[in-house]
Amino acid sequence: MLRRLLLTSALVLAAAPALARENYALLIGANTYPALDQKYWLKGPSNDVRLVQTYLTTAAPVPFAPDKVAVLADGIEGAGAPTLAGIRGAFADLAAKVQPGDFVYLHFSGHGSQAPALNPESELDGLDELFMPTDIGPWSDEVGAVENALVDDEIGALIDGLRAKGADVWAVFDSCHSGTVTRGAPDDEDTRTRQLPPEALGLTDEDMAVSTRAIDDPRAQAEAPFDEPQAGAGSFVAFFAAQTNEVTPEKNLPKGKPGRVPQGVFTYSLFEVLAEYPNATYGQIGQEVLRKYATKKLATTTPMFEGDLDRVAFSGTAGERVAQWTATQTDDGYTIPAGSLHGLTTGAVLAVVANATAPTEAALGYVTLTQVDTFTSTAVAKPEMGLQLPEKLPKGALLRKIGTDLDFTLTIALPESGSAPATALEAAQSALTEAAGPRLIFVPAGAEADLRLAVIPDSPRPDAIWVLPATGLVDDLANVPSVSTADKDAETLGLTLADTLATMAKAINLQKLGAAVGAGDLDVEVELLTGPDKNNLTALAATEVPRLIPDDQVHILARNNTDAPVDVNVLYIAADYSVSHWFSGRLQPGDTLKKGLFKISDDVLGAERLVVVMTPATPQSPVENLDFLAQDALEFTRNVSAGLRPPGMYRAMQEAGFGLTTRSATALEDDSEGGPAPGILQLELRTVPAN
Repeated sequence: MLRRLLLTSALVLAAAPALARENYALLIGANTYPALDQKYWLKGPSNDVRLVQTYLTTAAPVPFAPDKVAVLADGIEGAGAPTLAGIRGAFADLAAKVQPGDFVYLHFSGHGSQAPALNPESELDGLDELFMPTDIGPWSDEVGAVENALVDDEIGALIDGLRAKGADVWAVFDSCHSGTVTRGAPDDEDTRTRQLPPEALGLTDEDMAVSTRAIDDPRAQAEAPFDEPQAGAGSFVAFFAAQTNEVTPEKNLPKGKPGRVPQGVFTYSLFEVLAEYPNATYGQIGQEVLRKYATKKLATTTPMFEGDLDRVAFSGTAGERVAQWTATQTDDGYTIPAGSLHGLTTGAVLAVVANATAPTEAALGYVTLTQVDTFTSTAVAKPEMGLQLPEKLPKGALLRKIGTDLDFTLTIALPESGSAPATALEAAQSALTEAAGPRLIFVPAGAEADLRLAVIPDSPRPDAIWVLPATGLVDDLANVPSVSTADKDAETLGLTLADTLATMAKAINLQKLGAAVGAGDLDVEVELLTGPDKNNLTALAATEVPRLIPDDQVHILARNNTDAPVDVNVLYIAADYSVSHWFSGRLQPGDTLKKGLFKISDDVLGAERLVVVMTPATPQSPVENLDFLAQDALEFTRNVSAGLRPPGMYRAMQEAGFGLTTRSATALEDDSEGGPAPGILQLELRTVPAN
């Protein structure tokens, strides 16, 4: 059931994993490519490798000895060279060492590309996917291959060699292979894509015009960028940063940190999830990565997750979120082995508890974080609720995260000056700022931001202001909001753009809230079903991104296994930022709900999200109805006639932008008073054309 597959936020003490095995890792990061123009060189792969290496050797839920983590990366002192021979040699070394029951983690960060397949019949699109070692050369017509490229079939064979020895393998690929991208933000060094166009390798359009086998069912999942290895004794899981027709970026991360460095967006997002929830299944981790993409607007790509996704990551032991850490007392305060990767921020308040099972209400006192690095934080005592920490903490004391700080502001970078649309926006800035309110913060062009305003001269609307994600990169302008400028005076432009951004903010904030609350601890099973009609329904899998076509129906099946009533609301966030409220009702103990909700329309297709809100209810109380969260679709091409809209569950719903309050952030606390907490389930999906 979907309820069982999504993350929860309860605190538990994770069980220690069995040690009767060895854990190995091979981390590959390719930055520089001497055979290519320097404009194609990358900066982030070596930083990805440093991040992963540190996590595996200091914070992973299973132990990785430093001498069992092999590193091939240019730019890291003491690392091997990420050449084709180096990669093959490292795999051969691993295959000679691993034994049945061992675990191997593989990480590939660098450029990917495509080339005509050596065996076209083996590929749906007639193309091989490639990972690029640093010593790649050009395409050779004589041998029909890119010199020194690592082809998907060979990667599969190398992984097969490890699995044949009985090792479990998890492979992560932070690279991309094809796809187009529009850069609308300033062309700075902050964002690069990890995809080599075929022409960079000497491939022509004629070379790439290979025959392909059609995919008849538009609902079918996209083919994995690398072929899954065939039969083998060990289990296999693969995570891919993007589908084969998409690009994936690297960007300076973590956001807001003065020491941020170029990182793969996928790698950083993945290890944020692992740091916050190290005992989850691969499927749960994939769902959380998708939520981070949706709420942070870092990339518009669709990561892919293949293999035995119901297994616990690293072949470890199942557990819940980790939100408490052992405290080390120092002369200056306290330190904990958790930082920004774990969702901590400077100024956050943590409770100090005597042991892992102590209730938060029995806190010895509180601390506030004074410095937060990627993996560590420092704190000082903070008088709170009349409590003052003792001078010496008891052995085994922990610092526990007691709330989730939800920031409902959106930072928006203005477009570069000099163009006519940018000049029009400058004249409208006063009206825009006043109409936008305190939750929308405008910063100069090129500054760090959640969204970017841009002028794209070679777009279908050269006079418009486009609203782009944080990277400034998009693959399809048809699904990007824009506001025309030539047909508006300054006040109308400011009001229209403010309304566009506010509409987007409400949809984004609802997703933020859902990601923060998680599934909670309500024992309510929820399954979402889809199909062409009510007699032909299949369950939507939470371990992948389902693909739906126009006229597909969506139904809900829910059962309340608790001994108290539960209110259920179902909302749908569409690609056009509309929020539809499709159901509100109460499930008494033991009740089962089966109901058709809606059909997919063909108005706007793209990334969409189902949100199921479950709230414990008091007998005889009114049913909680969240229809006030609904909003109309955003008109993607706002022209002069666009009208403006006039200006429960918990207080945070109001703070998210659906009410009239003006605070920009709130700490989400547990309002359950000893009972089960509310839960919000989210399922990401893609709506695609029928043919």
